[in-house]
Amino acid sequence: MSKGRTFRKILLSICLGLCFGLCAGGGFYLVTELTDTFAKTRDTVIIGELDEKDADEISADMEELKDWILSEIEKEESVISVSNSAQTINYRTDMTKVVEEMMPAMVSIANEYVEYIPYYGNIYEQTGSASGSGIIVGENDDELLIATNYHVIEDAKKLTVHFVDDEEVEAVVKGTDADMDLAVIAVSKDKMKDSTKEEIHVAKLGDSDALKLGEPVVAIGNALGYGQSVTGGYVSALNREVELSDGSTGIFIQTDAAINPGNSGGALINMQGQVIGINSNKIGGTSIEGIGYAIPISAAQPILQDLMSYETRTKNEDGESGYLGLYPKTVDSETSEVFGMPQGVYVSEVEEGTPAYIAGIRKGDIIVKMDAVKIKTAEELRDRLTYYSPYETVEITISRNEDGEYKEKVIKVMLGKRPAE
Repeated sequence: MSKGRTFRKILLSICLGLCFGLCAGGGFYLVTELTDTFAKTRDTVIIGELDEKDADEISADMEELKDWILSEIEKEESVISVSNSAQTINYRTDMTKVVEEMMPAMVSIANEYVEYIPYYGNIYEQTGSASGSGIIVGENDDELLIATNYHVIEDAKKLTVHFVDDEEVEAVVKGTDADMDLAVIAVSKDKMKDSTKEEIHVAKLGDSDALKLGEPVVAIGNALGYGQSVTGGYVSALNREVELSDGSTGIFIQTDAAINPGNSGGALINMQGQVIGINSNKIGGTSIEGIGYAIPISAAQPILQDLMSYETRTKNEDGESGYLGLYPKTVDSETSEVFGMPQGVYVSEVEEGTPAYIAGIRKGDIIVKMDAVKIKTAEELRDRLTYYSPYETVEITISRNEDGEYKEKVIKVMLGKRPAE
């Protein structure tokens, strides 16, 4: 009888271990379901006599119990697998949907530009072409308004916008903010086909301040100038401080979605189909793969609203631009830091009797704005003057050194006609 009890205890221990292991593998809630059944089986084994028939019955019961637990585990794994598959399908479906909704608000931009190159005291022109992207962000009675990066349309001689229906229309620069690398260009509705107007729409702008790390995003843009393309990724970092090429710093959204040349000016959107950033390939360069940057839309939106309110101007033909009568030199970031001067255009000389001299602009003044448009280089000043005709009045904002301190002053200048050479 003692040997029988010992044998029963050993067998009981084995059964208990097997049951515990299988129950643990099935999950906590399976353990709860099986507690009563296991307790009854245990009491029967302890109270009764263990003979061959009992052993066979217990063995059969334990095998049946094992098979049941394994089948329940398989069911749970199947549910988890189906759930994960559903999540993947939903994510892809959501991404496809937001891209389809966003595409009509996207444009490609072709820039035929003029670059001014100083050489031994003379200025030479060099033409070139570049491509970028844009986002339709507004409209008025006469124009469609498109946001992009400043460097996409910089020095533009001719801008062409390519819409989602493959129609191309010429555009003009409406306003720029070089410091934020933002610009708004305008397309006259009179130049657009009715079919194009029906195909496009204004983009929805979101709230970049509400973004979270790891949130999925989609970048859309005219990558490499081949046409609109889509890349997906996640928000890698928020409020990322990046040093720019001019030495200044900016705060940007960092993402692992590919942002290639041509993507600049395109949209970074969330899964609700809202623009939460304006992509820029220029920021951070292309030195590290898997790191892209976008200007947060919450920071860009008030600037874009201001630029959209500017008067739209078209360039005059060669030789018909307004004339100031001064010699400009660029105050870049390095010069500004060394000499404590504001960035802008330094007036190195003013000719007597010219419009600038008559209005009160003097040698040593630094031009920083022209009709509220920021001016940072001599080339920008020359380019801006091509949008004005002789005898138009323009407001020039200068920064003048008074007792060792630079103070801004607005001067109204009636532009003249360039003297015949």
